[in-house]
Amino acid sequence: MPGPASTAPITARTGVSRMSPPITRTSSWNSRDYSRIIDVRAPSEFADDHVPGAINLPVLDDAERAEIGTLYKQVGAFEAKRRGAALVARNISRHLDTELSDAPRDFRPLVYCWRGGQRSGAMARILSEIGWKVTVIEGGYKAYRKSVLNQLDSIPPQLRLIILRGATGTAKTHILRAAAKAGGQIIDLEGLAHHRGSLLGPEPDHEQPSQRQFESGLANAIAAFDASRPVFIEAESNKIGALHIPRSLWKSMREADSIGLSVPRDQRVAFLLQDYAHVIAEPARLDPLLDWVVSRIGHATVEEWRSHIEADDWAGFVTRVLTDHYDPAYKRSAAQRAHSDIAVIEAETLDPDAITLLAERLLEHR
Repeated sequence: MPGPASTAPITARTGVSRMSPPITRTSSWNSRDYSRIIDVRAPSEFADDHVPGAINLPVLDDAERAEIGTLYKQVGAFEAKRRGAALVARNISRHLDTELSDAPRDFRPLVYCWRGGQRSGAMARILSEIGWKVTVIEGGYKAYRKSVLNQLDSIPPQLRLIILRGATGTAKTHILRAAAKAGGQIIDLEGLAHHRGSLLGPEPDHEQPSQRQFESGLANAIAAFDASRPVFIEAESNKIGALHIPRSLWKSMREADSIGLSVPRDQRVAFLLQDYAHVIAEPARLDPLLDWVVSRIGHATVEEWRSHIEADDWAGFVTRVLTDHYDPAYKRSAAQRAHSDIAVIEAETLDPDAITLLAERLLEHR
């Protein structure tokens, strides 16, 4: 009589048993340790948040998950599992024929699902049978999310934050990004939020991420910092568009020293005309600002703003917006927050060369 069936794969050519590489489990998700990070959850779950650098290869899409859930409740567990297995096998097969078709012999994927259970297990087993060294995140996305929240609570108080503050149009974000290229440590809140932090803030052709995705990007950024070196960050309110700055970081920002920027108003106007060229090209983008600001500065002032727009006098419009609204608002906010400036950097212009020079001057404050 034949013995018990072996679970080890049998090669077709030799009939010799061949063990697949073991599937390992980890609590780390450093992308440098793996060829690719694979999120096997449904697209809606992935869109809400995911490990930085991950790609979405769902074993069940949103409609399929709903189908299996309904089948489980209305028919039974066996039928749901049988249908689910068919769909999972079909989807993994498609991923192997498409996104993973060029993966080399030494491919080392990191796989995860919601809790590190059935969905990631199904993908991991098949990839392991191919011969790839597969690692699964212990606890899945749920464990990753807990780690993100812990980092956002614990890391900001350890950082030596320096706030870069200045009136609207002083190119703060551009200066910080130039500083990052020069080796400085910066937190680009507006970049992470896909928003410029004002009523005209939404980036053209970019939606804001979810709050969770924003927090994932932020945690990924601050976890890489050297706490012995300063970290520069732009002065912001505690909300950027629809997103909230995490409480611990906001508290650290409120307590941080600051560096002020001083730029002539005409140069700020010139800079804003370039930086908001997409608004000038589509004046309808101004409607939220114009509707919102009426209650603060009055109909007469807003009508004067509109007259500049209708006359295609954009320099006049921006000058009035700064004079009537943004500059007074900045002065009120600065007085309330009472930042302690360790330096004030003055600039006569904001062309690209000047911004590079301002970044260098910023980094002198170490």
